[in-house]
Amino acid sequence: MANVDTTISIPRAKYSIAHLHHQPRRHYGRWLAASLIILALVLIVKAFAQGQIAWPVVAQFFTAPAILSGLWNTILMTICAMALGLFLGVVFAIMIMSPNPVLKYVAVFYIWFFRGTPLLLQLLLWFNLALIFPTLGIPGVFEMRTVDLMTPFMATLLGLGINQGAYTAEVVRAGILSVDNGQIEAAKVIGMTRLTMLRRIILPQAMRVIIPPVGNEVISMVKLTSVASVIGYAEILRNAQSVYYANNRVMELLIVSAIWYLVVVTILSIGQHLLEKHYAKSQGRREAKRAATAQAEGA
Repeated sequence: MANVDTTISIPRAKYSIAHLHHQPRRHYGRWLAASLIILALVLIVKAFAQGQIAWPVVAQFFTAPAILSGLWNTILMTICAMALGLFLGVVFAIMIMSPNPVLKYVAVFYIWFFRGTPLLLQLLLWFNLALIFPTLGIPGVFEMRTVDLMTPFMATLLGLGINQGAYTAEVVRAGILSVDNGQIEAAKVIGMTRLTMLRRIILPQAMRVIIPPVGNEVISMVKLTSVASVIGYAEILRNAQSVYYANNRVMELLIVSAIWYLVVVTILSIGQHLLEKHYAKSQGRREAKRAATAQAEGA
């Protein structure tokens, strides 16, 4: 029996889509949301413009000695607390990865305790340490009253720095784990000690992973210093409060503090961005160098 062609011939021109026009989708929900946001911003700006805020007072106290002194104390505490936190973070990150069980579990307890209790509670504990230890030192050799040592500055430094160290330890540990294990094995083969390996091989490569979260922690630290106002540390918010208790210009002084916080955070954000670019370029150069070396050896 002969094969019969049952294919139906469809005129191509009849089903052509060349004559159709692209009709962009109208996102009415997006336009509505954007309109509501703009309306809310306009109302907020209008409220601040028409509110009982003496803007000349904001300009007057923006560079007042008390505010600038508090700003300096905020920056100083941020630097000192972050330096202590970074040091403790590196130490305890190495300890938690140590094969020594004592070092490992001491680090685990440290991270668990200081991440698990509120920062304000830790500041109050340090500030009131004299209730538990009236004196500190070596009996018969050197002793001093704890109340004299545990000033608002020292209590804030210990509270912020030790608390930060618990978070930084996890960041550093993640950075160390991101380094290729083959490089660590190669460093062991050529006889590098563990400390030299950390300094020359592991930490320089881990910085690319460590820098972004640590940069965020620095920015957070600037704002966390305001918590220390409860124990009398004279940072910018504490000094602003002292001023508005005297002149009753509450909102004006709070606006001054907010502007200075934004200025400092903006500068730190730019520095963080530049650091990230630097370490990204360094990592790219190292990878290009390794690729060139591997290609040369293959040839």
